[in-house]
Amino acid sequence: MIRNDGRAPAELRPVQIATDRYGYAEGSALIQMGKTCVLCTASVEEGVPPWLRGQGRGWVTGEYALLPRATTQRTRRERNGATGRTQEIQRLIGRALRAAVSLESLDGFTITIDCDVLQADGGTRTASITGGYVALALALRRLVASGHLAANPLQRAVAAVSAGYVTGYALLDLDYSEDSMADLDCNLVLTGDGAIVEVQCTAEARAVDRAEFDRLIDLATDGVHHLLSVQQAALDAAP
Repeated sequence: MIRNDGRAPAELRPVQIATDRYGYAEGSALIQMGKTCVLCTASVEEGVPPWLRGQGRGWVTGEYALLPRATTQRTRRERNGATGRTQEIQRLIGRALRAAVSLESLDGFTITIDCDVLQADGGTRTASITGGYVALALALRRLVASGHLAANPLQRAVAAVSAGYVTGYALLDLDYSEDSMADLDCNLVLTGDGAIVEVQCTAEARAVDRAEFDRLIDLATDGVHHLLSVQQAALDAAP
């Protein structure tokens, strides 16, 4: 199957990650996957949420926002609190990025990863996790360099990608046109050593059998391996 943008079924969209594009955050990354573009910033604060005090652990959490014209039609700003979809994505980002760190080694600090979607064409939550990891890794590196932490809490790399079935074909990294007509679509979060952090799958038109699901896991694993190399290249190039 040749897709509408010319990709092969197992091919990612072109991906780029630029670091430190904006000056104030302890870590930042601008990730582009095809037409999807997300700005991820990591902000470090001393202290932890009240329910974590005295437990000897730090915290990593995520925030997510879709800018009004990130989509083809203007989306209203969420002025009265996050919608259910936004809350779900924020929790996913937080869970995914906490899998990358030792919270015990982060004791005394909270890191918030803000993911602002500048342009959306499918895969905004997976791009947020992939770019958010780079922002987080930079912030942790700088906490160690400044002497605020004795050792780097970062334990493993984490990245995410979508996969699904469209008109019977297993596809990697769905854009919006593919996602909107998918028989089944998944968001998969994996670590650098291939462990699964989270899988979100929804059968929109039909259920799939185990062999079909395993095919998506294989596609995602290959895609994440490439994303990990892009993440590492961005971190290697950052000061």
